[in-house]
Parts: sequence; structure tokens; C-alpha cells
Amino acid sequence: MISIDLSGKTVLITGGGQGLGKATASVFQQAGARVAISFFRDKEGLNQKTAESTASELGESVFAVEGDVRSRDSLTAMFDEIGGVDMVINNAAILRDRSFSKMESGEWDAVIETNLTGVFNVCKEAANHLSDGGRIVNMASISGFVGFFGQANYSTAKAGVVGLTKVLSKELARRQITVNAVAPGVALTEMGKTIPEESQVEMLKQIPLGRFGEPEEIAKAILFLCSPLADYITGQTIHVNGGWFGS
Repeated sequence: MISIDLSGKTVLITGGGQGLGKATASVFQQAGARVAISFFRDKEGLNQKTAESTASELGESVFAVEGDVRSRDSLTAMFDEIGGVDMVINNAAILRDRSFSKMESGEWDAVIETNLTGVFNVCKEAANHLSDGGRIVNMASISGFVGFFGQANYSTAKAGVVGLTKVLSKELARRQITVNAVAPGVALTEMGKTIPEESQVEMLKQIPLGRFGEPEEIAKAILFLCSPLADYITGQTIHVNGGWFGS
């Protein structure tokens, strides 16, 4: 019998308080890992409350830690607080959808800063803390391959994540650190549920399996890439999209 046991391992999941991040935290906790879920401190304190609530719900081996992917100083403090790290999941992301003609500079900058530069920042700091043989999984998106209307910023950021993943897989290979990406289709997380109903109907017509993904199904692909089953896989993007547009 083949099973995945991550006992004694520590994983960081950025933006792990809700949605896909929460599902991933749960799957890794079930596999025995110690799980750190990061949040950035907003004025209302909602991100911290969400992260701490998720940690409390999932159990003693899951804890919330402050870390803003946009700030290298914040990330340095975060990694120092966590201690040793074996796996890093770059999940934190935002949406600022608007057609290209109407998109403002601030909407472009905010998404690129969080969804692409944020991944670079986390990987840069993680390289100083990851154990040899560690794992990095970066969250890409079908949007980075298809290019959805109104997502010039998001699609560009996610396509950039794929390129960054390929480069890092080569540069960190000498330490046997694997770097891969997962490109989900649509899962009805908090972010996915913001898609207008009429758009969801059209999307479903293009998915051979005829349904949207469950967050746990995507989380299991992430778990696979962090397991010994994926020791010889690096620089790859795994598409988890129900067959949408191929892969």
C-alpha cells in the first residue's frame, strides 16, 4: 500500500486562511505535516481572524503567521518565526478584473505585485530557509494559458509564475529542491464564486468532465508534488482543470 506521510515536515502555505489555501492546509495536516498559513495584516484585521480561525479549526499542528508577500522584511521575520521549512506553497493571490481598455495602473500594479512579485519574494526568502531536498509549488492558473477577458493583469501574472517556476527548477536543482506549478481550472472557492453565473454556464460547456473542480482535488495534486512520489518531477506545470482546453 502506498501512502503519503509527511510527519516531521513543515509546510508554509501563503494565503492559507480560506479557499484553496484552506483546503491545502487541511490535506497537508491530514498527511501529518506541521502547517503554517500566512496572512497579511489588513486595517480591519479580517485576514488575521480568518487565518487564526482556520488554524483553530484544523488542529494543533496548524498555525497562523503574519507575512506579507509584498514585503521582503515581513517575509524574513515570518520565516524566522516558523523555523525550518521543508515545503512552500505559493498560494496568495488577488483579483482586480477589468477590461484592458478600462484597467487602471493601480489595478495592474496590485495584481502583479501580489501574484507575481510576491511569488518571487517568497521563493527568494524560502531559498535561505528550505532544507535540501525541499519542495516549492507555485499556484499558476488556466488563465495564464488561455487569457480570459478582463484578466490582463491576472493572466500575465500567472503566466509569469510558470516561467519563474521553470527557471527556479534549474537554479535550485543542485540542492535537490524541486519547483513545480499547479494550474487549476475553476473551483468554486471564495474567489471562484465571484464569477458571474452566466460566465459559469459558458465555462461548464468547455469542461469535458462537466463540472468545476473541488478545492480538495487541487490540493491533492499539490500534496502529490510535495510527496516522495514526485521526487523526479521538477520544472513542470500540472493542469488540474477537468480537461478544459487540454494541457
